[in-house]
Amino acid sequence: MNEPARKARVAGFALFTLLLTAVFVALGVWQLQRRTAKHALIAALTERLAASPTALPPSAQWTALNPARDEFRRVSFTATYAALPDAMVYSSGSAVRKDASGPGTWAFLPARLPSGETVVIDAGFVENTMQDRGVEDRAVKKLVTGQPIELTGYLRFPEAPGWLTPAENRDKRLWFVRDHLGIASALGWGAVAPFYIDLEQPAPANGIPRPGPLEVNLKDDHLQYAVTWFTLAGAVLIVFAVWARGRRQS
Repeated sequence: MNEPARKARVAGFALFTLLLTAVFVALGVWQLQRRTAKHALIAALTERLAASPTALPPSAQWTALNPARDEFRRVSFTATYAALPDAMVYSSGSAVRKDASGPGTWAFLPARLPSGETVVIDAGFVENTMQDRGVEDRAVKKLVTGQPIELTGYLRFPEAPGWLTPAENRDKRLWFVRDHLGIASALGWGAVAPFYIDLEQPAPANGIPRPGPLEVNLKDDHLQYAVTWFTLAGAVLIVFAVWARGRRQS
C-alpha cells in the first residue's frame, strides 16, 4: 500500500474512532443526567407518599393539576360508588405495590362526590390471573352499596398505550392500560375528573379488591449504564491505539 493511501486509511479510522468515542461518552453523560433526574423524582415521590392526606381539590382546580407536580399526592374525601359497570385493568405486577407483584386485574369504578362530580377509583388489586369477568363482578359487587364512604388514596393520571399494548376487550370490560378517561367514555360513566384515585383505604373485610399504600420502587441502574458507556469509549480508544501502533511498526 502506498504512503498516501496508508495515511488516508489511518485518518479515516481515527475519525471513526473519535466519532464512536464521542457517541459513547455522550450516552454516558446522558445516563448520569438521567440518574440525577431519577434521584430527584424518587425524593419527590417519597415525600408525597409519606405526607398526610389533604382534602381532594375542588373541581374548579382540576384543570390546573398536572402529573409532574401532583402525581401520588395523598388525598381524603367522601364519595359514593355509582351503580355502573366497572372495568378490569390487567396488571402483570406493580412497581409501587409489593403486595401486587403477580398477574391480576385492578378494579376501576366510578364514584360520585357530594358535589355531583364523578371521580374514577382504582379500588384495588384482584387476584384474577385469567381476567375472568365473574371474578371481578363478585369482588366489586359488595362495594356498591349506595352509601357514601370516606376514601383515602393517591392522585394518579391516565397512561398512554404503547405500540404493543393490546386493544381493550369490551365484552369483558377489560383494558390493558390505566386510561380511565377512555374507560369512562367506553362504559358511559359520563364526565369524570382528569385524574383517578389509587385507593389506599378502606379495604373490604375480605381484602378483595385489595387497596393499599404505595411505595417508591423505581429502578436506578443509570450509574451502571454510564460506567458501561464510558468503558466502551475507553475500549475503542485502546483498540485504535493498539492498531495504530501496529501500523507504525509494520
